[in-house]
Amino acid sequence: MLEKMFNPDSVAVIGASRNKEKVGYAVLHNLIESYKGKIFPINPEADEILGIKTYSSIEDIPLDENVDLAVIVVPAKLVPGIMENCGKSGIKNIIIISAGFKETGIEGARLERKCVRIAKKYDIRFLGPNCLGIIDTSSDLNASFSAVMAKKGNIALISQSGAICTSALDWADNRNVGFSKFISLGNKADLAENDFLSDLIDDSSTDVVAAYLEGVKDGPGFIEMSRRVSKAKPLIVVKAGRTAAGSKAVSSHTGTLAGSDEAYDAAFVQGGVIRADSLEDLLEYSRAFSMYDIPQGDDIAIITNAGGLGILTADECQRQDLSLAGFEEKTIDELKEKLPPAANIYNPVDVLGDADPDTYEYALNTVLEDENVDGIILLISPQAMTDIENISSRVAKIIQSATKPVLCSFVGGTKISAGEKILTGSGIPNYTFPERAVASMRALSSYRKIRKKEYHSPPVIEADRDTVARIIEKAQEKKQRTLGLEAFDILKAYNIPVVEKEIAKTLPETIEACESIGYPVAMKILSPEITHKSDVGGIRLNLTSRADVEKAYDTMISSVRRYMPHATINGVQIQRMIEGGREVIIGMNRDVQFGPLIMFGLGGTYVEFLKDVTFGLAPLTENEANHIVSSIRTYPLLAGVRGEKPHDIGCIIDTLLRISQLSLDFPQILEFEVNPLVVMDEGKGCTAIDMRLTLRES
Repeated sequence: MLEKMFNPDSVAVIGASRNKEKVGYAVLHNLIESYKGKIFPINPEADEILGIKTYSSIEDIPLDENVDLAVIVVPAKLVPGIMENCGKSGIKNIIIISAGFKETGIEGARLERKCVRIAKKYDIRFLGPNCLGIIDTSSDLNASFSAVMAKKGNIALISQSGAICTSALDWADNRNVGFSKFISLGNKADLAENDFLSDLIDDSSTDVVAAYLEGVKDGPGFIEMSRRVSKAKPLIVVKAGRTAAGSKAVSSHTGTLAGSDEAYDAAFVQGGVIRADSLEDLLEYSRAFSMYDIPQGDDIAIITNAGGLGILTADECQRQDLSLAGFEEKTIDELKEKLPPAANIYNPVDVLGDADPDTYEYALNTVLEDENVDGIILLISPQAMTDIENISSRVAKIIQSATKPVLCSFVGGTKISAGEKILTGSGIPNYTFPERAVASMRALSSYRKIRKKEYHSPPVIEADRDTVARIIEKAQEKKQRTLGLEAFDILKAYNIPVVEKEIAKTLPETIEACESIGYPVAMKILSPEITHKSDVGGIRLNLTSRADVEKAYDTMISSVRRYMPHATINGVQIQRMIEGGREVIIGMNRDVQFGPLIMFGLGGTYVEFLKDVTFGLAPLTENEANHIVSSIRTYPLLAGVRGEKPHDIGCIIDTLLRISQLSLDFPQILEFEVNPLVVMDEGKGCTAIDMRLTLRES
């Protein structure tokens, strides 16, 4: 789709400049230094720039000279007119480097919308505005104002920040890391991350896709596109702005616990994205993927000349869910035969501080041949007798031909610099500390599981949608935005089991309801303004007689009036007491970019304190719902511990799928929560005891 943007036969630079301090000069200079195709500088005040004939406008270029790509570097107010001229001249690909658009305010946003309208009018695709430009090393195109040209490589970097691009280029230049493409997204007025991800799936020059994102333009589309990319090649993303608050002020447990970062976490898991926690992680993971084969398992060997480094690395492997490989007998015998008597021949392998190049080479080759070993972390501490350069040369040759990843961590500074230089020259990263090597090994291992992951369609959910539509319409007519227990019919419409209940407005009605349901019962206040009933004394449990009910009714109403004197009280709800079971919570908060964010965790009054919750994005598949349930820390309490019977996890999964579908069917629902859902023993189902729902303003 974007072939001529990355591999054009000709490029026009509109706003080319003779002034070395101007962006228009830098862009033209970079093109001249890198690009082999035709270049057309556009500047009405110059006849030539850097030895190339200039044109006054894009229309002055001869008609037989087809311009595939235009790079615009002029003041923002001139850009719409220039885009109009480009459209009339038949140019279909544009990069707007100019700043001064929506990032500056209302007037800039107006200009940007005008550019979008013109682009649609002429079927133009454009990158930017307010971007660094692009680099494509396979076509030798540097259409950017970067200070350096990227080395050829197999990593494509997409960045929402131009400065991140330039920093990454400088970092890579110092470490002999190559790239296939650099793409600075800018304001994403037209082309955005999904467009470029789509293009990179089949890009033969790209084996690894890395991205720095501050947000995504189309959340559901991003998940779908990420799945396609991650099946073909690893996709690593660092997301900036992790601490951003949710899109609206919220009142439910779900809303309190669900910020934008939880939505991105869920999107990355469901999209097969490897999440980097920092820019350093992004670049180091990308470099590892560009260099190494994917390990076939999680069993790692450690080779070291320093016992302390080996122990630290072993600890970190366990923290990162990597296992220490158990060696085959043959490996142990061979290590015992050649290593010094004081050496540790088990994992971690300690070749001792005076290990020479022959010892390192032998140990590495021996451990690599062990079928139980999926990857190796090679450590060196610079002792007085350590021949860093010779060891580095030997292991570099082995690593380059190995079919298993061998990640090096030569720990030190001045003493290891020569060895690090040898590794870098061979395209092999050296990780400053073992923890960094383990993190990269973990990223490599996680991609094996991502690539094998199967994505299924969500199930078809039968529901009485008409009933739900009527309930919501009636509430909106009354300008009622919050629904509580009185909206249990919404759950019933989606075939979610609910507790037997009756609503009463007076004490006599309450007594009658209790005796109709049968003791013991629970009594709960009905008020659209009371979110957490227990906080205001709005719940009474285990009422076993008429006397209990009379006392509970009076004290509950008094307590609620004391805490919330202006709250509207619509009566009470009487419920049959549910004996036994485990309380869980299922909720939904509508994320501004990804849509319904589904939450699950242990329920009851302590959910906000424990914060043992997980998230997923609708539509959920059965596998995704199962993953959400099994990912909470306290999952063993549901699965059964110390002889306890397992609870009905299948019923939880079914309820999650139904809430997911409800959230998609009715975008009027802003927040939704069932708390608690009481889950009985396996095969005995679950029951919704309480719920709360918040509607958008109509």
